[in-house]
Amino acid sequence: MRTLNRRRFLAVSAAAAASLRSLAQSPAKATALKVDTSKPGATVPANFIGLSYETQQLSDPAFFSPHNTGLITQLRELVPNGVLRLGGNTSDVGWWKATPASKQPPLPGDVVLRTPPGEKSPMDLSYSVTPQAVINLRAFLDATGWTCLYGINLGSSTPARAAEEAIFVARTLGPRLEYFQLGNEADGFPSRFRNKDTWNAEAYLDDWLTAAKAVRAAVPHARFGMPDVASKTSWLPTIADKLGAINHPDIAALSHHYYFTGPPSNPKANLTDLLKTDPRVAKDAALVRDAAIKLHTPYRMTECNSCYRGGKPGVSDVFGAALWAADYSLQLASLGYAGINFHGGDGQMVANSLGGHLPGDDLVTDDPATHPHPYYTPIAHIGEKYVAEPVSFGMKFAANFSGATMHPIDFNPGAVNATAYAATLATGQPIVAIINKDSQPLNIDLSGYALALTLSAPSPTSTHVSLTEPASNRELSTVAPYTAVLLRSTRP
Repeated sequence: MRTLNRRRFLAVSAAAAASLRSLAQSPAKATALKVDTSKPGATVPANFIGLSYETQQLSDPAFFSPHNTGLITQLRELVPNGVLRLGGNTSDVGWWKATPASKQPPLPGDVVLRTPPGEKSPMDLSYSVTPQAVINLRAFLDATGWTCLYGINLGSSTPARAAEEAIFVARTLGPRLEYFQLGNEADGFPSRFRNKDTWNAEAYLDDWLTAAKAVRAAVPHARFGMPDVASKTSWLPTIADKLGAINHPDIAALSHHYYFTGPPSNPKANLTDLLKTDPRVAKDAALVRDAAIKLHTPYRMTECNSCYRGGKPGVSDVFGAALWAADYSLQLASLGYAGINFHGGDGQMVANSLGGHLPGDDLVTDDPATHPHPYYTPIAHIGEKYVAEPVSFGMKFAANFSGATMHPIDFNPGAVNATAYAATLATGQPIVAIINKDSQPLNIDLSGYALALTLSAPSPTSTHVSLTEPASNRELSTVAPYTAVLLRSTRP
């Protein structure tokens, strides 16, 4: 049984809060943290936090529906105005069932169907999406207050079919639709749908443009996110250069994915490595940002999590993953990303996206049914209940920066594995987050701030997570091991 203690975040009264000062016995050992509020950085959108689900969830019209009150409650408690992304590998094997009499169409002639070793054929896992599922999705979004990134099949469909689905989706979702996503992880298409000898960024862009123009002709106001690559961020400069030279459909955001490592059997999929800063994050961000600048568009992390292929038990489903999620989210915010979508959802749907099996199940010694499926999901469906998993608490911690303007900081924790982020809220109040990912405490020296929120657990491997505000305003001189804190300025 998971005991997850969640408390409503309360603003700390600036008038009543005392100035924060270092109380460390040895000031020389305290880490100084200086915030430069004179240099505004990126502004974090109000809808920065989001979730990513397989498009195949729509094959069950009751899943995203106004009657699924358990899931609606969890989304509303996570953030009041998040973004639901529908995509994943299953988005490229679905088909639009416009009427009850509609039959599954044949594969297009340019599809070179392949089945990765040990998996079911992609088309053996195909499914249909009906108008009722989209109608229910709109009511679900209305109930949550969220918007949607809607994935449409590019890998095994045709532009005409994409346009037919887009017409109904755009009309039904209305203002709840952020934009369309055509295809998922097209850099991996040679393993399932395309000729590996001819498939590259240019070939993808040709396919994408044909489909996007068909959708735009049917839905004149349609906007798109792309290229949604799994790992080849090197595609983005090529795509930006080519799009910049032509009249192209409206690009709402450039997008890509990130998983720290994988598969679950990989020895690197462990908490010690997960909690280290991954230099690949900043390297990829630089490529994506440069491409986005050329196209004058935002960029979003539309699918991410700790360990690809469904997550790893004991790593993806414990408190250490919550600290990672908080840190990773705020790192992306500081790097200028417009949003982040953590992948999860129903275990069977994610298993289908992987060829029918969750590799993490091979690593548990007890009943897999007692674990969240998939293991990395922020919100698990266990029995009849929807349960907030540790990752969601890290997301909720980071969500306190939504709408804020980031600032550069001077912070060197020395031998302690810790990170820090600073911003000014829309109200004008500065905030600082400090995330101690180490087994030793971090002494801090930061005047003018008081503790507002603490993310903690008994241990990094615990599933008992607390996100709490202090009972009263108090000063802080030490951040405990494996703990994240949010501080708010006490200065008028």
